[in-house]
Amino acid sequence: MKKLILDACCGSRMFWFNRKHPNALYVDNRKLDTHLCDGRSLKVEPDEIVDFREMPYPDHSFKLVVFDPPHLKTLGKTSWLAKKYGVLGENWKEDIKKGFDECMRVLEIHGVLIFKWNESEIKVQELLDVIKDEPLFGHTTGRQAKTIWMCFMKIPHEPNITQPK
Repeated sequence: MKKLILDACCGSRMFWFNRKHPNALYVDNRKLDTHLCDGRSLKVEPDEIVDFREMPYPDHSFKLVVFDPPHLKTLGKTSWLAKKYGVLGENWKEDIKKGFDECMRVLEIHGVLIFKWNESEIKVQELLDVIKDEPLFGHTTGRQAKTIWMCFMKIPHEPNITQPK
């Protein structure tokens, strides 16, 4: 069965109601089975190991893409936050831009991209300056109101959108 939804950096699938949704393909650049400092188990079990900066899927493959990349850059590589969420590298701007562009590339025309970001270290405006695209709408959540859910649609007249061949 062709999957309709791509979670481009699924991590432990924390925000999914159904963590094994039959229409979703869960990918991440790592696999992990560990315990956090408080004893809780953490499993990152993607369907496929994939780097969101260079995905192996054809153009226009999915109707919905979820993009929740790492958003912290000052973590130790072995910290519990790094294990849980991943860490941005030194070239985070280039990595996030490539990831966003890849998500849009594999999205069908008029498909939807849901992008989750946390402003703990990098403000959303700096992120939007990097990806050079404007969300249709969004919503701020979290205890400190630093998590932003943004909705983008692949609209053909916008720059950076390739037409199906």
